[in-house]
Amino acid sequence: MVFTVSSLVARPLDPDDFQRFGTVLQAPSCANAGRPINAGTARRFDLVDDLHLHTAGGRAQLALFRARARSFPLALHALECHRLGSQTFVPLGAKRFVIVVAPAGVPPDATALAAFVTDGTQGVTLAPGTWHHALLALDEGDFVVIERAAPETDCVLCTLPAAVEVSVAI
Repeated sequence: MVFTVSSLVARPLDPDDFQRFGTVLQAPSCANAGRPINAGTARRFDLVDDLHLHTAGGRAQLALFRARARSFPLALHALECHRLGSQTFVPLGAKRFVIVVAPAGVPPDATALAAFVTDGTQGVTLAPGTWHHALLALDEGDFVVIERAAPETDCVLCTLPAAVEVSVAI
């Protein structure tokens, strides 16, 4: 039996390219975006209206992930998804990461995968059911993670039919 390794190059994270998987979290480029708060000393930007964390008795959980930097190219063998809630990753400081995703639904194969690299100031909220790889930090550091917590774990794992090698063009 011969296995071939598929390859995937992470491209810069763009809100339009990513919208089928979730929401890119970044400061708007328009100076007048958002609305003034705190007597005009700050601006508020509402980024995601519903994180879908309360399905089936779930609740919001805020966690801190301390991630080691990964070396690329990197062979990926498995993905996960959270069918009942979103999952949000926000770097603390200028920390870049790679997000490998596939549309919600049946477990994906290599042809369904997309890879994005953040610029260090961007975060993401993955839509419920989106297949994704665990956090792949390019820069070592801390990440705030918001996800659904409940008595029953909502994490489905799938093994890819063949390894997928992800690289980053930096």
